[in-house]
Amino acid sequence: MNLKVVLVFLALSLITIFALAYILLTSQGGSSQPPRCPSVSPSAQPRTPPSQSQLFADLSPEELTAVMSFLTQQLGPGLVDAAQARPSDNCVFSVELQLPPKAAALAHLDRGSPPPAREALAIVFFGGQPQPNVSELVVGPLPHPSYLRDVTVERHGGPLPYHRRPMLGAEFAQMWNHLKEVELPKAPVFLASVFNYNGSTLAPLHATPSGLRSGDRATWIALYHNISGVGIFLHPVGLELLLDHRALDPARWAVQRVFYLGRYYADLGQLEWEFKAGRLEVARIPLPLPDGASSLKSRAPPGPLPPLQFSPQGSRYSVRGNLVTSSLWTFTFGHGVFSGMRIFDIRFKGERVAYEVSVQECVSVYGADSPKTMMTRYLDSSYGLGRHSRGLVRGVDCPYQSTMVDIHILVGTGAVQLLPGAVCVFEEAQGLPLRRHHNHLESYFYGGLAGSALVVRSVSSVGNYDYIWDFVLHPNGALEGRVHATGYINTAFLSGGEESLLFGNRVGERVLGAVHTHAFHFKLDLDVAELSYRTALTMPAVEIQKESEEPRIGPRSTRYQLVVTRRKEEESQSSSIYYQNDIWTPTMAFADFINNETLLGEDLVAWVTASFLHIPHAEDVPNTVTLGNRVGFLLRPYNFFDEDPSIFSPGSVYFEKDQDAGLCSVNPVACVPHLAACVPDLPPFFYQDF
Repeated sequence: MNLKVVLVFLALSLITIFALAYILLTSQGGSSQPPRCPSVSPSAQPRTPPSQSQLFADLSPEELTAVMSFLTQQLGPGLVDAAQARPSDNCVFSVELQLPPKAAALAHLDRGSPPPAREALAIVFFGGQPQPNVSELVVGPLPHPSYLRDVTVERHGGPLPYHRRPMLGAEFAQMWNHLKEVELPKAPVFLASVFNYNGSTLAPLHATPSGLRSGDRATWIALYHNISGVGIFLHPVGLELLLDHRALDPARWAVQRVFYLGRYYADLGQLEWEFKAGRLEVARIPLPLPDGASSLKSRAPPGPLPPLQFSPQGSRYSVRGNLVTSSLWTFTFGHGVFSGMRIFDIRFKGERVAYEVSVQECVSVYGADSPKTMMTRYLDSSYGLGRHSRGLVRGVDCPYQSTMVDIHILVGTGAVQLLPGAVCVFEEAQGLPLRRHHNHLESYFYGGLAGSALVVRSVSSVGNYDYIWDFVLHPNGALEGRVHATGYINTAFLSGGEESLLFGNRVGERVLGAVHTHAFHFKLDLDVAELSYRTALTMPAVEIQKESEEPRIGPRSTRYQLVVTRRKEEESQSSSIYYQNDIWTPTMAFADFINNETLLGEDLVAWVTASFLHIPHAEDVPNTVTLGNRVGFLLRPYNFFDEDPSIFSPGSVYFEKDQDAGLCSVNPVACVPHLAACVPDLPPFFYQDF
């Protein structure tokens, strides 16, 4: 055979061998790639048909739209979209679920009776009537409304005065517009020279309540430097204005007083005159830097990602609509526009533990030597704890594999708003055994259970603060409510005197971190016999105010750590959104719930307040951290079960000395290296709540 032909054949043979080897190696490499872990649903499954969970489900977009259409038909063409409403207009402020009566709900859940009519509660501002007022209207049945019932007098004992109405976003905008167009032009030289004001570099923060007596609607407004991407809350400039905005016509609004560096002035015109005359002491405040101390941009280059929690065998719970189910717990959740997170019909292994566990109020009371801060008593339900539940960030606000649930609301505008991913549900690995024992007396064995819990979470970003609300359900039948405070602190301008530091600490060049108290109020409607569950508070030690002492300016519900009352439909809430703007003549008084009534053998509700004192310090800049700023309650079974129910948890571990603990058949934890060889099936990251 020709030598050239032989060489060609050899070359082709080598090429063929290399090609086959490459194919073999790559195919083996492909098969050796770890398999995908069982998928975990990154979002809730569609709503269920009308059933157990639908009793407490938030109104759907279709239901909200149907209610608005019905109200527009019934209330006439004079109805204005709340987003553009003036105080003299009629507008629908909010629409949300009207919770069913408990007796009717239980008759349906436990005895198979027909479900109670599904209804909505609408709050309407009637600013255009001869006697302006706020009305509460029940609309039903849904999804096709045909009736409207005014329940204002029934619930509040009479008409609701118009000055008690919560602030519309439109009213806040009109207030700032009045200051920018009418008041600030009275001091152009002072504002430009001292604060570098150019028409956009100042922003307002309001105090509440608005006034000092019932009927007032006059608000202290402090000005802060405003630079895009920088938290305004850490940049007070020392100028505060008292705006009277009670008149229904914004043209009649006027600034009553001005406060600057410890002195009061009649108006900004006087301040401008004294500045030009050289008679005014000033503190020139430069504009904050975009990457300065108040920025949340990282100060470090990117590094390794934090640990990731995932479920190698798939999720151990399911979310369908608002119904959450695991092998131990079932419950439904809701999201009140004003009160925020709430869960219903909470059952452990099929037995109801509680009918309702819900947030009622979130209060912060401040102190300082400037009028805006010393006046501040925020009752955040009036702003809307649910309304301000913004989209959660996967992997930061919630574990990456959490189930994200969208919320739809209608408040402050005539259109339905989507809050994408505003609630997350997940199983929390706690990194701590729930129970364990290593026995070495007489016999040798180990038994334990890794701590985990089912969590439903939302975060309310109300102004400067972010409140992280969790309801936590444990495998031993315990139920926990907890709240973490984070976000920016509320600050005041530090005028320079030592007396100012009596109200907090210096956290910036001329910035006072103002001392304040947080109080969080919960409703626990337990459905367990006698004393089979006990309530414990998780909070720092606090001083309790005696009944004989002069009441503080704040909701009476927060004076008591624990109150137990008989359950009444007319006492369904401990606070009111109308309290914020008239704390002197409250629409409802929680103290009236406490009347020495007989509790034995009755359906009872526990009202719990958890609180803490916050004295801001330098490490609260740029944000307060969640660590150390957590309070809540814990409901623990007490002779409710015959034994610790967590002993039935499928993840329990037990092995003896003569057993091979490395075998999956003996110890389920031994399977982890094999199970963890799969690749987590993670959903792509996206965020759409801006």
